[in-house]
Amino acid sequence: MQRPALWSFVLASLLAPTLGVTITQSSQLTKTTFDYIIVGAGTAGLALANRLTEMSGVTVLVLEAGVSDQGVIAAEAPFLGPTLTPNTLFDWNYTVSPQTGLDGRSFPYPRGRLLGGSSSANYLIHQYGTDEDWNRMASVVGDPGWAWSNMQQYVRKHEKFVPPVDGHDTAGQFIPSLHGFNGVTSVSLPGFNSSIDTRVMATTGQLAEFPYNEDTSGGSQSLLGVGFVQSAAGGGIRSSSSTSYLAQANTRPGLTVLINATVLKLLKTGTTAKGIQFLSVQFASGPGVKPTTITARKEVILSAGSIGTVQILTLSGIGSSAALSKLGIKTLINSPQVGANLQDHPVLSNVFSVNGNTSFDSTLQNPALIDAAVNQWVTNKTGLIANNVVNNFGFARFPSNATIFSTHQDPAAGPKSPHWEFLLTNFFLITGVAEPASGSFFTIVTALLTPTSRGTVTITSTDPFAKPVIDPKFLTTAFDVFGMREAVKAIFRFVSAPAWADYIIGPFDALAKATTDGAIDAYVRGLAASIFHPFGTVTMTTTGASTSKGVLNPDLTVKGADGLRVVDASVFPFIPSSHPHAAVYLLAERASDLIKACDE
Repeated sequence: MQRPALWSFVLASLLAPTLGVTITQSSQLTKTTFDYIIVGAGTAGLALANRLTEMSGVTVLVLEAGVSDQGVIAAEAPFLGPTLTPNTLFDWNYTVSPQTGLDGRSFPYPRGRLLGGSSSANYLIHQYGTDEDWNRMASVVGDPGWAWSNMQQYVRKHEKFVPPVDGHDTAGQFIPSLHGFNGVTSVSLPGFNSSIDTRVMATTGQLAEFPYNEDTSGGSQSLLGVGFVQSAAGGGIRSSSSTSYLAQANTRPGLTVLINATVLKLLKTGTTAKGIQFLSVQFASGPGVKPTTITARKEVILSAGSIGTVQILTLSGIGSSAALSKLGIKTLINSPQVGANLQDHPVLSNVFSVNGNTSFDSTLQNPALIDAAVNQWVTNKTGLIANNVVNNFGFARFPSNATIFSTHQDPAAGPKSPHWEFLLTNFFLITGVAEPASGSFFTIVTALLTPTSRGTVTITSTDPFAKPVIDPKFLTTAFDVFGMREAVKAIFRFVSAPAWADYIIGPFDALAKATTDGAIDAYVRGLAASIFHPFGTVTMTTTGASTSKGVLNPDLTVKGADGLRVVDASVFPFIPSSHPHAAVYLLAERASDLIKACDE
């Protein structure tokens, strides 16, 4: 979704005063030693900061390269989330390298560069993955503590399920026993009715292939079927790690958060029986600025995400010795899996032309109506802008007798875990493509949740401010090509339901030509992109495994190091088969317990 000029004007003119909950420059630091230093004020980093400062007398410094989220309306208003990226002050402004599986195309790869990280800039969808996702991870890394039977306790600790902003009756739209109501992060069901909602629900009764699912949060509840989106929002306002975990901990004397602080590298501070100590962190506010060094008494925790954590480790001499040598960086820990195993969900927007003027396009194509919708949100936090961009979505598996499984192993974590998803939006939605000046549209966004393609994150410069090379290698395996093709075929079956007969005119633009397997594959290669879920670049493995198998131990400590831990999306050996940011919250919750246990 592109940002119309009026939206940019409205958002720029509606900045609220900064609350001053952070410091903005290193000169404001009153000390240079803390118990814990957390690098990255994103989803995991701020959850950790909250939990660690629950301990009396503990001091925590969080270093964030980006800016504050305070007063940034697009970071608060759910519908406007997509306008925060790409190519803005709030984005790292990465791009992927040309993708051989996508006709050699390169495109933006948004990551939040503000307090809250990507939890302040994503599409808010809140899911935990399946119990099979967690159980597989526990098995692979050899730690039953990562199994769902243990991890589910953190749902109630993390989640605060609240009524939707429109106050409608939510009976049958979620299962209360699966949720927490006294946690930290607000989660709610859709709060603004979309004209397609009733058609979606009717389809679940008309087509057995797409049954209704009463709760889409995941865990022990199957994700398979079609249901209502649960979003990290409450009262018409986004609930990010900044507005939840950080806001709750702001008054604690042990917590310091410094923004505009890019970490340059970690510094070796000694050697113990466990390995090399990395208790000092060097950072600066920008290129050419004199670096500042601060030190942790207990641990340095990297929560910079699947891109940033790789860059920091590599610049610190932790990575493939061959790659480090080419960069002229001394190898301190030879860990060849740093930056490997990048996984992401490829995504495709499939647009249909529709009858009438009930789609949201009539609003999005009219500057005066956009202005009115934004003003309604500013006034009372209701209406279109108070809602997510999608109300309904579905999850499905490919049949067990699908031809692909005669030559390829099923990559799903188990028989209850979905292979793909589809999101149903009541307007034209193609990331990076402008809204047409006229017309009414219905978009079904499809995504492959169990990709077998594996990419890399690497650096080609010792400059910490240089962009890393991000190569997800989208659609470079036969299974991924098959999966994206079959998802397109499935959505055509979905819209064949009687519920759509008087609404859908037909497929729009390139989708209209996707009538054969070859044509579908060409269509996918020409339009597919990323749903922006990078995972797996600094993975855990078993305690006894060498660094050739993984970077981290099951307790998230770096192999060969002492006092260094990673807590972010990069640690997962497999990407969850759902929207993953709530899974990262659960990861951080357990990580905080692991760290606290070491502190006792």
